[in-house]
Amino acid sequence: MSTTGKGNSYLEQVVAQQAVLEDDLKAPRRASPLAKRDRALGGAVPEKLTPGPVEVRITGFWRWKNLLVPPNAFVVHTRRGQAKPMHIGLGVSFRFNPATDSFLVVPGATQTILINAYCICRELQGVLVQGYVQWIIQDFGSAYRKLDFGDPEDPMRLVNLQLREQAEAAIKDKVATMGVRDVLSDKQPIIEELTARLRAVAEGEDNSDQGLGLRIVTVQIKEAVVSSSRLWENLQKPYRAEQGQLARLAELQAEEAIAQREMSAGRLKETQRLGHERELAELRARNEASRFDTETAERLRRAQLEHDQARVVAELETETTRHALRMERERHAEEAETGRLRIEREQELKRLELEGELEAARTRAQSDHQRALLDVERARMRADIENQQTPASLQARLISSLPEIMARLPKPEELRMVSINGSDRTAVSGLLAEIATVIGALRAAVDTDRPGS
Repeated sequence: MSTTGKGNSYLEQVVAQQAVLEDDLKAPRRASPLAKRDRALGGAVPEKLTPGPVEVRITGFWRWKNLLVPPNAFVVHTRRGQAKPMHIGLGVSFRFNPATDSFLVVPGATQTILINAYCICRELQGVLVQGYVQWIIQDFGSAYRKLDFGDPEDPMRLVNLQLREQAEAAIKDKVATMGVRDVLSDKQPIIEELTARLRAVAEGEDNSDQGLGLRIVTVQIKEAVVSSSRLWENLQKPYRAEQGQLARLAELQAEEAIAQREMSAGRLKETQRLGHERELAELRARNEASRFDTETAERLRRAQLEHDQARVVAELETETTRHALRMERERHAEEAETGRLRIEREQELKRLELEGELEAARTRAQSDHQRALLDVERARMRADIENQQTPASLQARLISSLPEIMARLPKPEELRMVSINGSDRTAVSGLLAEIATVIGALRAAVDTDRPGS
């Protein structure tokens, strides 16, 4: 908790919390559950609700009234002229006569007393000790006679005030014998002292009847705060300095550990990097060597392949050249043979053609000769017939046959004129003489055209 030079903020905060707690412990007044039930059931409205923390109902009229007490409240009923109470106990309801009877109602719940003890310790320094005490009525028969529950608004106010004063006195007495550090660090001695004193007052010593009829439920010390802000800061400085020293040492150790870890990590990283680079260099060297070996083997293979290809190509070219020469010689031989055969065939064809022509010419000549002989014979026979006929009829037939004779005659290559003179063309003998002359000319022409003549 931070403090300033003008005041102790922690002390102020503790006091403020104590005030809030006191306000919270003051229970507001609520309507009685019995009254709510009677209203819900349509019963008679009570004549009076007694003031104070305990709500009791008084019903009836005049001298015949009833007192209804909640189950968590102590009540004592006395009557004039009676030495002992008529009714006493927890949650006891009864009839009473207002003229002769009196009653006291006290809460039976546990009570809590808040304590703010401003003490002076052994070093003469102000210390605020804050705590609380819880107590309850154990023997109401003794308590209502020894304690004052007469406050109508808060019957427990005076009892709580008396117990608070006794508790503060006990705390101050105990703190006066203790040092500041003892008060702040160990509150058990204060609790033991306070418990012993309050129980001696409330319950009595050794279960005697000198007690107040109360029972101390618990005693606790919540806070112990130094009132002086400077002293509070001074008390905190050694611990803060020690903690700061420990924090700084922890930071230095952490920084040293981090630095060593970083150095180790850097060395490991550098070692790994160098190892990776060495492995990469070795891998690159192996790859380069493998690639060089592969390229060398590939070049050798290609050179050998090119050499083999060149050799094969040279052999193929040689073989091709040899084959070409052989083919050329064979072609020349075939061409020579073909030429010779062609010449021989041409010569044979020419010879056959000549022989055919000669045979044809001979055949034609023979045919022409035979035809001419036939024609001559036919002409002779006609002549004989015609000689036997008149000259005029013969002449007419000869004239009519001249076109056919001329058509059958071969085309003359040369024109030879035969002049028949001195013969009487009108006579048959003269005509035959002319025909004989013509036939002789034709034969001479055929003999001239025949080959070998």
